[in-house]
Amino acid sequence: MTEPFQFKASDVKIEKRETVFQGFFRMDKLWLTHPRFDGDEMPTFTRELFIRGDATCVLPYDPDRDEVVLLEQFRLGALGRDQSPWLLELVAGMNEDGESPEEVAQREGQEEAGLTFEPLEKICDYLVSPGGSTELIHLFCGRISTESAGGLFGMEHEHEDIRAHVFSADEAIAMIYDGRINNAAAIIALQWLQLNRPRLREGWS
Repeated sequence: MTEPFQFKASDVKIEKRETVFQGFFRMDKLWLTHPRFDGDEMPTFTRELFIRGDATCVLPYDPDRDEVVLLEQFRLGALGRDQSPWLLELVAGMNEDGESPEEVAQREGQEEAGLTFEPLEKICDYLVSPGGSTELIHLFCGRISTESAGGLFGMEHEHEDIRAHVFSADEAIAMIYDGRINNAAAIIALQWLQLNRPRLREGWS
């Protein structure tokens, strides 16, 4: 049986590329071809590619109280759905040039929730929507204390309006299953926490 990953990035031939939109984000149009699994060459086809930088997300977790902090804020992409466009999410931010994901995690923890993470544990890196977007998420869990957590945060010049909530880990995990949490980073991180809680509570306490 053929093993996966027989092709590499160098097997993709980009014949033409142009920027079709440049605003807060960028959209490129590409004309490309690549080998097929049957040995033939794919005819030239076009795709639009959403150019978005990488981001870092952190699930703040207090192993002593077995509680997490989740952020509530408005998200334009959720408008038009049968739900509120105010979502419960992780601490998150875009990676700036020269910043490591760990530096982004600490910066955003302060700006969005008044939190410092010690330690930070890597969960995974994942592509958000590789069919049409370049964005990669660096996902972490960070140890915090929820003793004085919660409140209103956000950078006014970035039009952020954030409320930080403290939930028991059990309630946060339950919100995945009843649909109150339906964004990928939060789902992945909370399900990872569900698997790793005993280890974190023993090792981080």
